Amino acid sequence: MKVVILAGGLGTRLSEYTKVIPKPMIKINKKPIISHIIDHYSKFGFKEFYIATGYKGKIIKDYFKGRFKNKKINIIDTGQKTMTGGRLKRLKPFLNETFLMTYGDGVSNINIRSLINYHKKKNKLATLTAVRPPARFGALKIRNGKVIYFKEKSKLDESWINGGFFVLEPEFLNYIKGDQTFLEREPLEKACRKKQLNAYKHKGFWQCMDTKRDKDYLEKILRRKKIVE
Repeated sequence: MKVVILAGGLGTRLSEYTKVIPKPMIKINKKPIISHIIDHYSKFGFKEFYIATGYKGKIIKDYFKGRFKNKKINIIDTGQKTMTGGRLKRLKPFLNETFLMTYGDGVSNINIRSLINYHKKKNKLATLTAVRPPARFGALKIRNGKVIYFKEKSKLDESWINGGFFVLEPEFLNYIKGDQTFLEREPLEKACRKKQLNAYKHKGFWQCMDTKRDKDYLEKILRRKKIVE
């Protein structure tokens, strides 16, 4: 099964790094985050990857030259201004069977085999991974100036969010109009309306890297090897 990694965005909230390198090449524990992602899929036996690049894509291409010789790493330039859905659509000629897809800026200890089995069982066009990200702050309940409840940072209680780590059927690509389509808007919304979208709930570790705070947190977690498979 092929693995698609979207790796073409600007990463503006990490501009102190992305002025020089693309976001997926930002190092976490001395290794680009995209390399951590590939390592995770590799643990489940996946060896064929399609990386959809854009902004500073040559840096990603150069990085993978001569690396991962036991894997097939395909670097596809999907344009500087192409949106997430458009990048995926541009890979349509390579995707003629069920495939995996994720973003180049998030890591997790998700069991990919369990995700695939769930997708096959539900028999729909798309399955996304639903996660509850860590809350940034602790919670307090105050009554008459006294703290009656205190809870340190934990998971967000309100709702699940899209954590990436998709399993998709080739027919799902028909929901994407073109380069300016955001995957997270019309295509997934349409799949939802047509009852073709599943959610696989992952309660383990998950963390995206949108800010310097996220990067520092991931550094600490990976350094302490707290991500449990």
